[in-house]
Amino acid sequence: MPTNVVHLRDVQSRSKFFTIWEKHRHTTVHWLVECFAEFLGVFFYVYAGVGSQVPFIVGPILSIDGLSSVLQIGLAYACGIIFAITICSSTSGGHFNPAVTITLMLFKGFPVFKAVRYIIAQILGGYIACLLIYVQWHDLITASELVLAAAGTLDSALFTPQGPAGAFGLYVIPGLSLGRVFLNEFVTDVFLALVIWGSIDPTNVLVTPQLAPFVIAIAYAAAIWGFATPALAANPARDIGGRLAAMTIWGKQAAGGRYAAIAALTSIPATILGVFIHELFLTDYARVIPSAQREYMEVHLNHAHAHGKAASDVSSNEKADLEHNA
Repeated sequence: MPTNVVHLRDVQSRSKFFTIWEKHRHTTVHWLVECFAEFLGVFFYVYAGVGSQVPFIVGPILSIDGLSSVLQIGLAYACGIIFAITICSSTSGGHFNPAVTITLMLFKGFPVFKAVRYIIAQILGGYIACLLIYVQWHDLITASELVLAAAGTLDSALFTPQGPAGAFGLYVIPGLSLGRVFLNEFVTDVFLALVIWGSIDPTNVLVTPQLAPFVIAIAYAAAIWGFATPALAANPARDIGGRLAAMTIWGKQAAGGRYAAIAALTSIPATILGVFIHELFLTDYARVIPSAQREYMEVHLNHAHAHGKAASDVSSNEKADLEHNA
């Protein structure tokens, strides 16, 4: 461990209020700070992505061209992921997805009770983001509902991918086979899991910690561009949070029927399988950790040592990797 460690407090002073708060945030309320980081990360992801889905849906209904596109939606979700990881991951470890949290619990020993807290915070982040987006777009969403009602198609279109509720709750195109919808979700989520796990592999020479957020973001954008039309959730926090928001706005009929279970649950076994494949065939503990990754891990460990314990369970995992490869 390097001795010339410089903490922010060594070069910048802070007000008495925040100095006292920082003592508590690393002890009695650290769990709340971590959960807030997970909440905020999912909020960024959903706020950016759904914010582009709404104009994509209401634009054609209101005959307004050029408001959004599938390209824009993919890029928006990618931006949200970049913001989430770069701003929030240093506090919570950067899960932002219940499937990732559950997988870390199984493969890395992430505490069960802490995982439950994280998942609740993640879903809440998606829920609040969708409600705020609805308020911001309320007038145009209401106008689009009036147009559909005047055409006599509101009841048949509202809870579909082309209806106003479809920007928040995820719905399947009428007539599609749920079996193929499940396959589409499962395969895409395995692909995403492989990219995520490969990007955070500390021995990956080509993907440094600084590059990982962008690689993961591009993977999500590619998934949306290629496979969103047959129905894709990709993150239970976005799906469940958005669906609960739709039910808050439009009632129980916004639940989504049998597809809701596919959207909410499929990514969990898919992510577990993707990580298992990576661990089985691609992970190698005999590899050397590159300097960029080692510096990143040591930064987390020095922060943890400053407070006498690991700042997060992800930091603890990094410590184990460091000791294994020392």
